Amino acid sequence: MTEIATEAAARALGVCYYPEHWPEAWWEDDARQMREAGITYVRIAEFAWSRIEPEDGRFDWDWLDRALAVLGGAGLRVVLCTPTATPPKWLIDREPSILPVAADGSTRGFGSRRHYSFSSAAWLRESRRIAAAVAARYGASPHVAGWQIDNEFGCHDTVTSYGPEDLAAFRDWLRSRYGNVDSLNAAWGSVFWSAELRSFDEVALPVGAVTETLPSARLDFQRFSSDQVASYCRMQAEILRQHSPGRFVTHNFMGRFVDFDHHAAAEPLDLASWDSYPLGFTEQFPLDPEERALFAETAHPDIAAFHHDLYRGVGRGRFWIMEQQPGPVNWAPWNPVPKPGMVRLWSWEAFAHGAEVVSYFRWRQCPFGQEQLHAGLQRPDRSLSAGGAEALRVASELRALSLPGPARQAEVALVFDYEAAWMLRIQPQGADFNYVELCLRWYEAARRLGQDIDIVPPGHSLDGYRAVLVPSLPHITKPALAALRATPAATLIGPRSGSRLADFAIPPTLPPGPLQALLPVRVTQVASLRPGLSHAVTGALQGAALRWREWLEGEGEVLARFDDATPAAIAAHRRVYLACWPDRALLDAAVRHVLEAARLDIVELPPGVRLRRCGDRRFAFNYGPSPWTLPGPADRHFHLGGATVAPQDLACWNA
Repeated sequence: MTEIATEAAARALGVCYYPEHWPEAWWEDDARQMREAGITYVRIAEFAWSRIEPEDGRFDWDWLDRALAVLGGAGLRVVLCTPTATPPKWLIDREPSILPVAADGSTRGFGSRRHYSFSSAAWLRESRRIAAAVAARYGASPHVAGWQIDNEFGCHDTVTSYGPEDLAAFRDWLRSRYGNVDSLNAAWGSVFWSAELRSFDEVALPVGAVTETLPSARLDFQRFSSDQVASYCRMQAEILRQHSPGRFVTHNFMGRFVDFDHHAAAEPLDLASWDSYPLGFTEQFPLDPEERALFAETAHPDIAAFHHDLYRGVGRGRFWIMEQQPGPVNWAPWNPVPKPGMVRLWSWEAFAHGAEVVSYFRWRQCPFGQEQLHAGLQRPDRSLSAGGAEALRVASELRALSLPGPARQAEVALVFDYEAAWMLRIQPQGADFNYVELCLRWYEAARRLGQDIDIVPPGHSLDGYRAVLVPSLPHITKPALAALRATPAATLIGPRSGSRLADFAIPPTLPPGPLQALLPVRVTQVASLRPGLSHAVTGALQGAALRWREWLEGEGEVLARFDDATPAAIAAHRRVYLACWPDRALLDAAVRHVLEAARLDIVELPPGVRLRRCGDRRFAFNYGPSPWTLPGPADRHFHLGGATVAPQDLACWNA
């Protein structure tokens, strides 16, 4: 058991701090103010390689020794990072092969961050060296509570690289996967357009061709690239465990990011972390204009929550918020100031979903560099920011309110698959078919009806769940089919599920392929629907198909039909197949049907209000513009707030 596990029930606050950015004379005062503010954990040094090793082979540990002594001496617990997200200029000059290559063949140069390829032999060697040096120096430090590996794998489109070493590594990966080139040709369907290969040495990277390359080759390159990330993370984790036993190891994943399989990358970690920027994600997410305007200064009520539930699953029940937005960010298309109360609300919602620590980014807004307009808990003049004041309030409330330990299993599971995201991005068939958006909409529909949700990978045990949502699962693996077969839960399965085999081919029995063992249906043709085009759906479920619809044949109970009388939803054995991208009315009806079949309690919620159970506590969060009064008895015992939840406020009571 790692050190942090004994503290999970207590919950704590953290902050990201950059001692190298500030005069050393400020450090002690900063550390004292952090402790007085209720901060427990401080993350440092993820971008500090040039200060740790200013010249090749010459280390300067003194400043970091002093920083750790100051922070630890103030009673703060340090999360120390391996600094591999920013290889220094001298290293790039010595080993230019480290730099990643873009899809157009251009080299992505030095000057920002994440300028490396996971396939570079020089980079792997240097990563091992610097990780081992930092871990050996501080692995036994009493001030180091745990480690963060690197920073935000894949940020700025850096999972894939297209240079010579990437090609060589991809060929080796294919040799291991297929064994011989005939198997590769068969899996890729290389006979199409005369793309057959005579040896693995003829494999080219699937970019730069006149038009689209083989979708199966693109899928394998994404799988390969994902495996490279997971292997890199495992390499660093092993080094840290060798030099720093007994301390936790994590990585800070990102929101809205599916370029690698996070479950695979997290296997060697003790817990998952993620960086929560609700307003930035709301600006970037493909929302309707009305939604974006409604939630522009509070954030969409399901975007952060979706990721809390996702990363709780990725971390096998344990997660942190390593970076929590404390004010406006600097990287979205527009960067509003959050409405008063939202930093506090976001913090408590993370705790309600099971976060062990909420760590704010950052302690002080930086007056220089690429993130000058990114807020911190302090302004550049060292005064408290509005978000900092809200963090102080959260700290005070945390001291008065102890929360139960790890989140219990929810009654609803949503199956989320990184490979599904790759498949549907490679061959969307409709320009607006966005897998992450589809999953969020299904999650949102269940949350609007008062449900807690666990987000699980395909093949994960579904034991104990009363309802299961599968927004789309193109490739049905044997473990995924077995889990769906074994569960007695009421299950809703969405479009394009079972539409591809592992090699991206259409199943010989037509979609939904292996799911035909559970649902007696066949998809005979499909259509993507351009914006403004919809197909009405009537019956027990009513609404319309947007973006995508399918033509079904089969047996079972027809719950709804399209306007041409063909089935839109067919039910059999407590499972429902929904043959379209549903509009809100149809999705609400379909999710409600499944929840009612599961005999779950349904709570009708306004657009901006959400509920969450945490042990024997219940939370309500109001992202909307109007007050909301809880239904039910008036004699609840409230720990936070009261029966009427104001906009940008929350309540917590005994469930």
